[in-house]
Amino acid sequence: MQERELKRRLDRYKHQLKELSDSKTDRLKRFGHYMPTLLTAIDDAYKMGRFRKKPVGPLGACIRLKNPELALAVESCLKGLLFAFCCDNHQDERMLQNIMSRECPKGRRPQIIVNEFRNEVYNVGQRAAVHPNYPSVLTALEIENPVVANCLIDMRGVETILLIKNAEEAREVMQVRAPPRNCREAFNGSGDQLFSNRYYSSDKDRAMLLSRDVEIEISHLEQEIRNLSNHLSTFQQRLHSVEKELKENENFLRLYHNTKKQIQVEIRSLQARINDLENVEEQPSIDIATLEGEAEDIRSRIVQVKYEMEQAKETLENLASLRRNAEKEYEEIKLKISSVSEGAEPVKEELQKIDQEVENCKRHKKHYETKLMEHLGSIQKRKHELSTKEKDLELKISQAKCVYPEQIEVTRTARSLDTEINRLREKINSEEDLHGNREEIIKQYHNAKERYQDVESKVKSLKRFVKLLEEIMAQRYKSYQQFRRCLTIRCKIYFDSLLSQRAYSGKINFDHKNETLSITVQPGEGNKAAQNDMRSLSGGERSFSTVCFVLALWSIAESPFRCLDEFDVFMDMVNRRISMDMMLSMADSQRFRQFILLTPQNMSSLPSTSLIRILRMPDPERGQTTLPFVPREQEDDDD
Repeated sequence: MQERELKRRLDRYKHQLKELSDSKTDRLKRFGHYMPTLLTAIDDAYKMGRFRKKPVGPLGACIRLKNPELALAVESCLKGLLFAFCCDNHQDERMLQNIMSRECPKGRRPQIIVNEFRNEVYNVGQRAAVHPNYPSVLTALEIENPVVANCLIDMRGVETILLIKNAEEAREVMQVRAPPRNCREAFNGSGDQLFSNRYYSSDKDRAMLLSRDVEIEISHLEQEIRNLSNHLSTFQQRLHSVEKELKENENFLRLYHNTKKQIQVEIRSLQARINDLENVEEQPSIDIATLEGEAEDIRSRIVQVKYEMEQAKETLENLASLRRNAEKEYEEIKLKISSVSEGAEPVKEELQKIDQEVENCKRHKKHYETKLMEHLGSIQKRKHELSTKEKDLELKISQAKCVYPEQIEVTRTARSLDTEINRLREKINSEEDLHGNREEIIKQYHNAKERYQDVESKVKSLKRFVKLLEEIMAQRYKSYQQFRRCLTIRCKIYFDSLLSQRAYSGKINFDHKNETLSITVQPGEGNKAAQNDMRSLSGGERSFSTVCFVLALWSIAESPFRCLDEFDVFMDMVNRRISMDMMLSMADSQRFRQFILLTPQNMSSLPSTSLIRILRMPDPERGQTTLPFVPREQEDDDD
């Protein structure tokens, strides 16, 4: 029983490890490997209008924990509701049942809850459990969909259940003192369930569905699997040795039982003989000395048999004591194993905590290293900007020196400067009369510059688009070549496998560059003869090879209809039977396609199935010289 329990736990942990490994790429797979396919089928049915309102679920995927440390407590509280779906009405429920029966494995169909969908969460202020230090299940969850919140309130009463991380504090709140108002039950951080007068321990030690760090859970499960495997291996070795000793003792016991039975049979026979002798009347003719001698022999034999029986009993008692000692030793070993397992649990928990702290420290170190790199990059960027600004400043100073090499010190009078300014204004006015207004010229310049920049940006955008199109076309051409190569290889392999049914060999050469195709077929055995061109084959061989080629082409084509006319005209009976078997086999494997075969041969030998339909045209009339056609004018008159 202990061995079966260990194997059951090992299988459960392996199954959980597989689901966690799959959930690294898709979180929905935590709720079952079939869940993504089920949700896809629900979406398709909803798009086709089969649901009045789209079902919501699984409920565990619609909730988030505010405090990850309460994941095990919430899982122990909700249990199967995490896998459940919610429907608005019974018609949607029946449709969802049909989809689940098709998509879900047998025995793992989620629960369906029918509850009218509402756009707002129930007002549970009057009946909710409130505690200043501990949240309820409802307040510990982040639920965006009000339908999910209402469903959990109706089905589990999550507003009346408190979550208390510490086990001693949970007992203090629920059992030592009076429970808070409206509080029916509570769960501690280990998943244990507490009532005011009862306590139920959880059979889980970690959260599997609501935990955020999948890698840590996977490492924990792998360590558990290794420990269980080592424990199971040691246990099986010890069990095997004990069973071997037990079989040996049973063999000894069986042997001495048989010896005891034989001795008892001899005792009974001797006792019966003694009784017979005692009952026999004394014959006067028999010598009393002879009888006394026989009686003495019989008594000596009885003593000998009793002595042997005593020895057999002693041997039996020794074997029984050996068996008791073995059973006692077995029980002591079991107690040692259980004590070692109990002593290892705190060490495992401490090791898990240390591993978790190491992982947290590694993440913190990686975080601060990333921050350091970002700051170093920012400093380098600022240095680069500073050098750029300094270069710009030097450029501006050099440009200013080109116009004014040095600072001008004015020594002229104000009147002379006014005269110079007036002269320059007159010159500016004359230039404007000749070339136009300066503001208009600047405006035209800016307009032309904007148009130029707009056209330049469009040209750059078009160049990028053209480059993207070229990359897409190159990728598509590469994919096309790969797809073409795969189809070519598939066609060659299928053609060769079909020819092998007649012990033929051959190959198809595709020349995609010149767009040509050549076929060579060898009707002999192996490579004893060179492969021949199709034109050098006989009529039956060429027809059989052509059928194989057509079937190979059909294997890579996606047409829903397959038609073939007079394929067996030049075939003998053997080739015709093999060709028909190949075609029927392909048609049976592709029932979503229709095959139409035209032949003048008799097809009555085909098997009668619902998938084959034979249409035979009537024979023409012999000796007929004129076709029974009606003149066109007569047809018009009849109309």
